[in-house]
Amino acid sequence: MAAGKQTLTGEVGDAMCGVKHMEGEGTPAECTRTCVAHGSKYALVVGDKLYVLNTSDKAVLALLDQQAGKKATITGTVNSDSIDVSTAVAAK
Repeated sequence: MAAGKQTLTGEVGDAMCGVKHMEGEGTPAECTRTCVAHGSKYALVVGDKLYVLNTSDKAVLALLDQQAGKKATITGTVNSDSIDVSTAVAAK
């Protein structure tokens, strides 16, 4: 993929679990939040590809928390398997 800003839509998960959440960790949203609380980063799962989301923007992090286990549209700079996030919105 070419460098530069791209917009991708996928499911918000975390870098450790992706969308294959651990048994007994509740819903995908609860598992994602638990893993992030323990130091994992949010991730965007697009098809079978997982992109780690790099951001320190509190508004973006709040949206990712809200959309955990759901779809979000992320715009940012894609670097092979990570995205430096500039904006994030709930997917329609």
